[in-house]
Amino acid sequence: MSTTTTTAHSGVLGTACVSTFVVNANTSAVSILLPSIGSDLGVSIDLLQWAVTGYMLVGAATIVTSGALGDVFGRRRMFVYGLLLFVASCVLIALAPGGWLVIVGRVIQGAAGAAILASGLSLLSVVTTGPAQMRAVALWGGAAAAGAAAGPVLGGVLNEATGWQGLFWIDAGIAAVCVPWVLRTVPESRDPARPRKIDVAGTLLVAAVLAPFVFAMTEGSSWGWASVPTLVCLVISVVAAVVFVAVERRVAAPLVDLRLLRNTRLVGATTAILIGAGAIAGLSLLISLYFQEPATFGMSSLEAGLATLPLAALVILAAPAVTPLAHKFTPRAVIIAGFVLMTAGFAVLGAVGPSWTYWAMLPALVGIAVGLALSNGPASSIATASVAEEEVGAASGISNMARYVGGAVLTAVAAGIYGSVTANREAAGDPRGSSLADGLAVSCLALAIFSASGIVLGLLAARRARRPRPLDYAAAAAATAHTLPVHTAERAPLG
Repeated sequence: MSTTTTTAHSGVLGTACVSTFVVNANTSAVSILLPSIGSDLGVSIDLLQWAVTGYMLVGAATIVTSGALGDVFGRRRMFVYGLLLFVASCVLIALAPGGWLVIVGRVIQGAAGAAILASGLSLLSVVTTGPAQMRAVALWGGAAAAGAAAGPVLGGVLNEATGWQGLFWIDAGIAAVCVPWVLRTVPESRDPARPRKIDVAGTLLVAAVLAPFVFAMTEGSSWGWASVPTLVCLVISVVAAVVFVAVERRVAAPLVDLRLLRNTRLVGATTAILIGAGAIAGLSLLISLYFQEPATFGMSSLEAGLATLPLAALVILAAPAVTPLAHKFTPRAVIIAGFVLMTAGFAVLGAVGPSWTYWAMLPALVGIAVGLALSNGPASSIATASVAEEEVGAASGISNMARYVGGAVLTAVAAGIYGSVTANREAAGDPRGSSLADGLAVSCLALAIFSASGIVLGLLAARRARRPRPLDYAAAAAATAHTLPVHTAERAPLG
C-alpha cells in the first residue's frame, strides 16, 4: 500500500469515526440536557421537545439526499459542509438566549448530522476494500454505538461542570478540528454513473408529510383529536404523502425507489426498525424528564445519565450475541422474542406509581434494552439482505430514514401523552408526583402497543440466516444508530 493510500485510509477512518462518535453522543445527550436548558432559559419542556423531534424530522428528510449530494458533487465536499454546518449549529445553540433558537439550532444540526453520517460512511466504502473495509466498518460501527451510549453520561458530566452549553462548545471544537484534517488527508470521490439530478421535491415532501403529522400528535390532546387544527394537519400529511408517491414515480433519481416497497421483507424489516428506534427514542425522553423531576426521583443530569448508561451499554454488549442467535434460532424467532420483551417491559412500566423507585423500574428497562438488541440487529440485516446487491445502498437508506421517522413520531406521541395526562391529573387535584407517574404509565402503555405491532412484523422475517461473519457483528453493533450497507458476494438468500 502506498504512502498516499495509507494516508487517505487513515484520514477517512479517523475523521469518520471521530465525527460519528460526536454526532451520536450529541444526539443522545440532548434529552438529558432538556430540563437544564428549560430551567436556564425559562422554557417549557413541551416546547423544548421539538429540539428532539425537529432534529429527527430534518434527519429523516435529508439522510438519503445527503448521500446523493455526495455521490454527485463530491463526498468529501459534503462531509466538510456537514462538519461546518454542525459547528455553526453548536455555536448557535450554545449562544441561544431563548428556546426557539435552541430548536432552530437543533433543526440545522439534524441536516448536519445526516450529512456527516452519510458522507463519512460513503467515503469509507470507496477508500477501503476487502479486509480493510471490514475493519473500517467495524470501527465506524463501534464509534456510532459508543457515541450513542456515552452521550447521556458525557452530557451530564459537562452540564454539572460547565453548564449545558459546554457540550455544544466542545462538540463545535472537535468538529472544527476535523475540517482541516479532512481537507489534508481525505481524497475527493464521486459516483460518475449516478444521475446528476437531486430529488429536492422528494426531500421537501418528506418534511411536509412528517412535520404536520408530528405537530398533530404533539398538540392533538390540547386541541382535541377531532378539532379543526388537528384534522387540517393530518389532511396535509395525507395529501403530501400522495404527492410524494406521484413525484417519486416520475423523477430520474428518486429519494425512495418505490419498487423496493414491493419487497415485503424489506418493508417488514424497515417498519420493525421504525418501531424499535421510535420506542427507545420516546422512552429516552420520558425517563430523562421523569428521573430529573424534583417531584419524582429528583436526579441531577449526571445521575440521570448514569442511570441510563446500563441500558445503553446492555444494548451494545448484547449485539455480538444476537447475530449467532439469529443464525441458530432464525431471525424470525429472535425478532419476535425482542418485541415480546419490549412489549412486556413497557407493559410493566404502564403500572408505575409514585412509590416506585429507580430500582423497581430497572428490570423493565433492562427487558426493553435487551428486546431492542434482539430485534434491531436482525431487522437491519434483513433490510439489506432482502434486496439485490446493487440495491443494498438504497435499502440501507430507507432503513436509516425509518429510524429518524420512528424517533420523531414516537417521541412526539410519548411526549404529548406524558404532558397531557400529567396536566389533566394535576387539574383534577392530584399531587404532582402522582400526576407525573400517571403520565409516564399511560405513555408507556402506548409504547407497549406500538411494540406489540412489531411481533406481527417479525413473522415477515427470514426463517433462516447465513453463518455470521465479522462484518455482521460490526453491523449489529452499529444497528442501534445506523443500518450499514453491507456489500458482499457471500450474502446468501434469506428464505
